[in-house]
Amino acid sequence: MLPVKIAGLGHYLPRVCVTSAQLEEKLGLPSGWIERRTGIRERRYASGDETALTMAAAAARMATAAAGLEIGELDLIVGASSSPHQMIPCTAALVQRELGMPDGHSACFDVNATCLSFLFALQTTVHLVAAGVYRNALIISSEVTANSLNPLEPESAVLMGDAAAAAVICRTPEDGDSAIWHQKFATFSSGVDFAQVVGCGTSHHPNDPRTVPHMNTFHMDGPAIFKLAGRKLKPFLHSFLETIDWRPETIDAVIPHQASRHGIEFLTSRLGFNSGQVIINLPNRGNCIAASVPLALAEAVCQGQVERGDRLLLLATGAGLTLGAIALTF
Repeated sequence: MLPVKIAGLGHYLPRVCVTSAQLEEKLGLPSGWIERRTGIRERRYASGDETALTMAAAAARMATAAAGLEIGELDLIVGASSSPHQMIPCTAALVQRELGMPDGHSACFDVNATCLSFLFALQTTVHLVAAGVYRNALIISSEVTANSLNPLEPESAVLMGDAAAAAVICRTPEDGDSAIWHQKFATFSSGVDFAQVVGCGTSHHPNDPRTVPHMNTFHMDGPAIFKLAGRKLKPFLHSFLETIDWRPETIDAVIPHQASRHGIEFLTSRLGFNSGQVIINLPNRGNCIAASVPLALAEAVCQGQVERGDRLLLLATGAGLTLGAIALTF
């Protein structure tokens, strides 16, 4: 157990709301196809002056205020996204400047584990804060997806939405109950080809004339991911909960990655949770990749679905294929 807490949460939703009906018209899909297949009615897309950087900064300001801190009190910033603002430097360094923080006052680095970026960043950060290396850490997940989606693969293209979310991590006061109880991650690399963008790296560099546009767009084999995750997730979660002697019915809220309707339904049909425990914002937000879990948590706190002292399970899958879970007292 680590005496560390999520002291404040923030989020930002882009101004433009795109309905599934609008996407169906744009992509030439039958009316109602998207909601029947995915359960998504609408999602947000960044536009105009909204960038991964400006969205991250807005969420960061909200999270810092919720934690009762000033921006200058942050001494660590961790970017946790699959879509960085630019390749170099890390998005966290750009956020430091965007927030107007003084030079040298905080350390900055990024974590990219696709949909699990926030959970991996949280795992890393809580240990650093618990050890006293940093006092007030900020994790930011900001995703802008439009240019990476492949319209020729509507099954994945219609899933994604844009958003930013942020969390401030601090030590728990001596009289507080908040704690991080356990973290576990496992990668099954037999699934590396099931979700990927093959371009944008050194294998298919954007400046290489052999790199064609579709290499820079997202490809996903949804059925293959669901099949592999379905086999691995139940024993993974059973082992995780057994380690800390938690049972599904003792958890106040499960905040899953909003991957797809079928993925969320798996929690109640196969993993032993009831619908009242599972926080769902997929119908109105879509799959916001790394921002998905912190956005769902931030909105649940704003709406009173999650309160201080609640036992929470953060649960996600990501490209790799990687499974991740974190148990905490909020």
